[in-house]
Amino acid sequence: MNTRGLRSQLKDSVPVTGLCPQAGSYGVQDSLRRGFSSVKNELLPSHPLELSEKNFQLNQDKMNFNTLRNIQGLHAPLKLQMEYRAARQIQRLPFLPSSNLALDTLRGSDDSIGFEDILNDPVQSELMGDPHIMTEYKLGVL
Repeated sequence: MNTRGLRSQLKDSVPVTGLCPQAGSYGVQDSLRRGFSSVKNELLPSHPLELSEKNFQLNQDKMNFNTLRNIQGLHAPLKLQMEYRAARQIQRLPFLPSSNLALDTLRGSDDSIGFEDILNDPVQSELMGDPHIMTEYKLGVL
C-alpha cells in the first residue's frame, strides 16, 4: 500500500476557503457581517497616523510593561497581563453591549472620557440582530 500518495492526497484536499479569512462558508465574502471591501483600503492606510492610532493602546501597554519590569521585576508585568486577559474574557451575551469596566479600571482609564465613550453608543449601533443567531455565531455553531 502506498501511504505516501495518500498523505499527499489528504494534504491537497484542504479547502481553499479555510485559508482566506475574508471568505464565508461558501467561499464568498460575507458582506453583511464584514461590510464591503475594496483593494485600496486593504493595501494602504488612508492617513499616515492611522497605523499609529490603531496600535496606540498596544504601544502604551508595552511601554508600561517595560517600565514596570525595570522597576519591580519580571513578575509585575506578567501578573498584570494575566489580569488583562481575565478582564477581557468577562463579557455579556453577544447581543448585549459590554462596557469592559474591569479592563478600563485595570488600565486606569475608567475616570477619563474619550472619543470611544461618546461615539461608541450601543443604542446608535447599526448591528442589532436576532439574539439566538448572534449567540450561535459567537459559539461557532452557525
